Amino acid sequence: MESFNEYINEYKKQLKQGAVQKAYQGLMEYIMSLRTHFNSKYPNYFVSGSIYQGYMDMTYFSFIPESLKNRKLRIAIVFSYNTFRFEVWLAGYNKQVQSKYWKLFKESGWNKYHIVPDIKGVDSIIEYILVENPDFSELDVLTKQIEKGTLKFIEDIESFLSKH
Repeated sequence: MESFNEYINEYKKQLKQGAVQKAYQGLMEYIMSLRTHFNSKYPNYFVSGSIYQGYMDMTYFSFIPESLKNRKLRIAIVFSYNTFRFEVWLAGYNKQVQSKYWKLFKESGWNKYHIVPDIKGVDSIIEYILVENPDFSELDVLTKQIEKGTLKFIEDIESFLSKH
C-alpha cells in the first residue's frame, strides 16, 4: 500500500496535466444543470438548493415528491465515482426514519430494487442503477435516461408505500 505522501505526489502529478480539473468541472456543471432541469420541470417536487459534492466518492442532490416528504423520505440522484455511474436512492431524513423504512421493505420481501443488506454506515435504503456507463457526449439523452428512471423508481416506491 502506498503512503499518503505518495498519493499526494500522484495527485499533484495528475492535476498538473489538467484533465482531472476539466473533467470534474464538466461533471459538476452537468449535475448542476440536471438539478436545474428537475427543479424547473417538476415544480411540485422539492429539489435541494445545493449539490453535495462529497469526497470524490459521490455527488448528489435530492428530488422529493410530497408523498415521500410527508414520510420523511427523500430521493437522491447520485453520481458514484467508484462505479462511475448514475444511481437513484431512497433515503430517510435521519437514521431512525431510515431504519423504520428499511425494515418495512426488507420484511415485506419486496425485491423490485436492491435493498441495501445493512444500513450501518450507509445513507440509502434502496438503490437502483439509472445509467451504468454514462455517455457525456449526448447530455440531453443522458438527462432523459436519468429522468425516466428516477420517475419510474419514485412511482414504484410510492405504489409500495400506498399498500403498506
